Amino acid sequence: MDFQLSDEQALLRDTTRDLLSRSYDPESRNKVIGSDLGWSREVWSQLADTGILGLGFEPEEAGQIEIMVVLTEVGRRLAPEPILHGALAPGALIAELGSDDQKQQLDEVAAGQRLLAFAHLEPGHRKPTAAVTTQAVRQGDSWTLTGRKNPVLAGDCADALVVSAALPDGGTGLFLVDAAAVTRHPYPTFDGQRGAQIDLDGAAAEPLGEAADASGAIRDAMVRIQSALCSEAVGAMEEALRLTTDYLKTRKQFGVTLNKFQALTQRAADMYVSLELARSMSLYAAMSIADGNLDPVVASRAKVQIGRSGRHIAQESIQMHGGIGVTAEYPVSHYAARLTAIEHTLGTSGDHLHNLIDHLGDYDLARL
Repeated sequence: MDFQLSDEQALLRDTTRDLLSRSYDPESRNKVIGSDLGWSREVWSQLADTGILGLGFEPEEAGQIEIMVVLTEVGRRLAPEPILHGALAPGALIAELGSDDQKQQLDEVAAGQRLLAFAHLEPGHRKPTAAVTTQAVRQGDSWTLTGRKNPVLAGDCADALVVSAALPDGGTGLFLVDAAAVTRHPYPTFDGQRGAQIDLDGAAAEPLGEAADASGAIRDAMVRIQSALCSEAVGAMEEALRLTTDYLKTRKQFGVTLNKFQALTQRAADMYVSLELARSMSLYAAMSIADGNLDPVVASRAKVQIGRSGRHIAQESIQMHGGIGVTAEYPVSHYAARLTAIEHTLGTSGDHLHNLIDHLGDYDLARL
């Protein structure tokens, strides 16, 4: 099995890294996430020009490996632009299920002119599920939706929403809803991202493709999103470890740099082991999707390891930096916050461990 990136994938990685490195340092990022929008439209336009906002819309041209490459660089720079939640994830659903007319808006999404959001999670959801309480009601040829979605990442600025709702005849359907037809309650998240609570009170909706059960497509979307989040977490872990090892090489105690203390270098080595475990599982998840195997069990395996590694690296990074590690001015605290947020998005590592336990019966017992 070839684990090396192709020339095109390596070019995409380098281009994304260069773009985001020029756009963000800790000071400029803090300024951007403190703005009203919370991210930069100039950077968003540059991402569109590079073709990043349309990845996955044409599976034969780009897939989960390319998304993995991009999201790893997003995590490395903690770029606040909603690439995954405002473009790639909901756009992939429209590309998969939408009618020809609905798919036409993907050109605007890829060009950075239209923002989307996937409004699926509801209050009380702890882990991925297709079941929802939001109701879809048919009135002749038209549909209306009533319910509440929260959290909806990128929902504060989206122009259109892909909303899941229970169908009258059973199952869960997907609908396109104009953001102007809903009530939004925007808020910042503790890791510098933005989201919103979406209240639908008889909001006009258009079925995404046919008004049929889309539970399978929702499940696959959850798997793709989890894989992308794992990739972002790996990028954040890489940079947190780099910052920590650089700090150990320069900070002095008792007249010598901290990397002269064996206990600290051993802890840094343990962080590297956690990073490599996370990197392997993220690649495993992405390659499984690229091979057409969108298995929630594979996603849970990756999420468990990513959560454990992220918690370990975040905690050790702060501990070995000391007091400066928890300040808003220093980047390590922001990497820890983002890793914590990813851990709690679409189920914690504990939630996914229970999912793996539930599937133990799917395997034959190994007898020694």
